[in-house]
Amino acid sequence: MMFMKFFLVVATLALSAIAQTINIGAPAEGSTVCAGCNINVEVDRPNSLSGSEEVAIVIAMRSCNSGGCISPESALGTVLYAGPYNPQYSATPDWKPPHQNFTVEVPTFFITGKATLSVTHLSLVGAGFTPVLEFKNVTVNVA
Repeated sequence: MMFMKFFLVVATLALSAIAQTINIGAPAEGSTVCAGCNINVEVDRPNSLSGSEEVAIVIAMRSCNSGGCISPESALGTVLYAGPYNPQYSATPDWKPPHQNFTVEVPTFFITGKATLSVTHLSLVGAGFTPVLEFKNVTVNVA
């Protein structure tokens, strides 16, 4: 019986954390961006039944030309944005989940080739405010 209660608590916490996840709405996987150009990074946060409080996000970019595309948990690369995250519904009904758009500049020193664009997300989830840290990334082509 004790195992069942423990399992139920762990499963509930895991589902609460998963429900608060983000997605990168733009740029899409495989998109081409240019060094020195501004790009739009859309960070979506689908609705959830559990409460949460957004703390911050970090948008970063790392070239894949030196050692391949590695996960953002290892090294973020060049930070393009670090600050508040406040996802909202669009004013027009476009069927998007709550999201926020960030205009960031691809550094001019990025060389042609693949790069990892990552978003690191920190939020507080649930009634007891459990901290949840997650990483999402897409691979883009720098032209």
